[in-house]
Amino acid sequence: MTVSRIVFDHVWKKFHRGQIHDSLRDLIPAVANRLLGRGENERELSEGDFWAVRDLSFEVMPGQCLGIIGPNGSGKSTSLKLLTRILEPTRGHCEIFGRVGALIEVSAGFHGDLTGRENVFLQGAIMGMSRADIVRKFDEIVEFSGVIDAIDTPVKRYSSGMNARLGFSIAAHLEPEVLIIDEVLSVGDLSFQERAFGRIRDLTRSGIPVVMVSHQLERVAELCSSVILLIEGGVAAHGTPREAISAYVRQADVWRAAVNSGLIVFDSVSLSEESVVSGERFAVLVRGRIPNPIGEQIEPVRVRLRSLVTGTILYATGSQGLRFDIARVGEFSVRIDLQANVAPGKYLVEVIAVDPAAKKDVATYPAIMLDVQSPGDFVGTVQLNASMSLLEPIA
Repeated sequence: MTVSRIVFDHVWKKFHRGQIHDSLRDLIPAVANRLLGRGENERELSEGDFWAVRDLSFEVMPGQCLGIIGPNGSGKSTSLKLLTRILEPTRGHCEIFGRVGALIEVSAGFHGDLTGRENVFLQGAIMGMSRADIVRKFDEIVEFSGVIDAIDTPVKRYSSGMNARLGFSIAAHLEPEVLIIDEVLSVGDLSFQERAFGRIRDLTRSGIPVVMVSHQLERVAELCSSVILLIEGGVAAHGTPREAISAYVRQADVWRAAVNSGLIVFDSVSLSEESVVSGERFAVLVRGRIPNPIGEQIEPVRVRLRSLVTGTILYATGSQGLRFDIARVGEFSVRIDLQANVAPGKYLVEVIAVDPAAKKDVATYPAIMLDVQSPGDFVGTVQLNASMSLLEPIA
């Protein structure tokens, strides 16, 4: 029996910018040259071509979840289209062994004039489910989608959110042997997003091979066992979620203003705890060197906490703000104690040196991921360490 798995073997895919043939005058010579063997080599780049995917290789076995991240246009969705045979590779080989469940365009196949019930059976049949399987799963699909009151209404009268929820619910209950996910963790309202994420988490932990593309780095960090960072179609990093996501943050143009000017050299940065309960304290340990005298305007050590959900900086402090003088020449070793008064989730701890007057970073160190666990006693975006006490009754 063939083991379910996903194989990507040195895959390249090229596209052409603009129109390939602007007129019949261009098309006829191109066809003639190809027939005579004088056409352009399809495996090489010609004028106007570019590589959307460059020499990408990976293998995903049962129980593994591979995340693919990167900026827009980096080749993520193209890779999934190659996997699902929507596209053919220019070079290399890719193959999926096992029945595929694809959470990509979750409501693309709906027929507007058919009811939700009819579309469940239509979509299920398209995705390879037998009628008996659809009947067995029908109540679970409809209950999960939350559209039970409108299930016998034509879907053209559904809102976009209702369409997305029903489409996701059908795809997520296929019981696939291999799962492909492309940026579908933001369908529906907030309540449904949490249920959708829980369903995908159950599928990824069921022991099937999973490939997942998403810009939601926190979700990637929680679900994936390994992550590939794609930049301009090529692999910029491949490793643990912590390693790849940190590399992504350093690569992102909006966060990459820093250059290592030589004013400050960071030798090592570490956390006392890489996983803490919300509200607990942790420390950032920094070792570095100041090779030559620096001006008073330079802040040698600054710590930032960045959200993986939004990419925004939630907190920043440094040696100047804390009135801690480490501007002398030579080696230094400092400890910055912080309290994780943030909601449970994944965060990045960044250590930099800055020139506040020029509003630029002059040195950076690779970011470290901090996992904040839930204490189970609150919901929200900040940790206020609440307590409750009994008051004497009012006379």
